[in-house]
Amino acid sequence: MATGRDVLTYQDYAATPDDGLHYEILDGDLSVTASPVPRHQRVLANLNDILRAHVRVSDLGEVLFAPIAVILADTTIVEPDLVYLASDRATLVSHRGIEGPPTLVVEVLSPSTSLRDCGIKRELYARYGVPWYWIVDPEARIVEVLQLTEGIYRHIARVTGPDAVRLPPFPDLVLAVDTLWPAD
Repeated sequence: MATGRDVLTYQDYAATPDDGLHYEILDGDLSVTASPVPRHQRVLANLNDILRAHVRVSDLGEVLFAPIAVILADTTIVEPDLVYLASDRATLVSHRGIEGPPTLVVEVLSPSTSLRDCGIKRELYARYGVPWYWIVDPEARIVEVLQLTEGIYRHIARVTGPDAVRLPPFPDLVLAVDTLWPAD
C-alpha cells in the first residue's frame, strides 16, 4: 500500500551533510535540529564523566556520547546524547554505529528537542526494546529514570537535589544529581 511519502533509510542518513546540524531518521522521516548549546553540552559532559568512570572501573561495558548513530531499524536511526552498552551488548557496536538497542539511552532535554525526546523518540526506544531510558532536564534540574516493562516505559525514579541516590541500571553507582548542573 502506497503512503504517498518517501520513507528514508540508513542510506539517506549516511548521505546527510557534515554541516553542524543534528540529523536523525525517525520511522522513515528526517528530523533536523541545531547543534546543542553549551549548557546542554556541559550537563552531558558531567554525566558522561561520571558514568564512564563508573562503567570503566567496574568493567560493566561501554559508555558512548553523541554524535553516535544508534540504528534501531533501517528506517530508524537516532543519535541519543549518551548510550550505555552493558558487556552482553558489546557486539552491537559496528563500523556504522550501534546496531540495535543499547542498555541505556540518555537524552538531555533542550527547548528545541524536549517534545521529540519525550514523545516520538521515547516511543521508538520502547518499540525497539531499549531497557532503560533517562531523561535529563537541565531547566527543572531533574533526572527521570524509566524502565521498559512489557513494552511500556514505567517511571522508576524522578531525582533532584543534592542527595546521593542509586540510579538503575547501575546498582553500585551513587549519584548526586546536583553535580550534573553547570554553574552558569
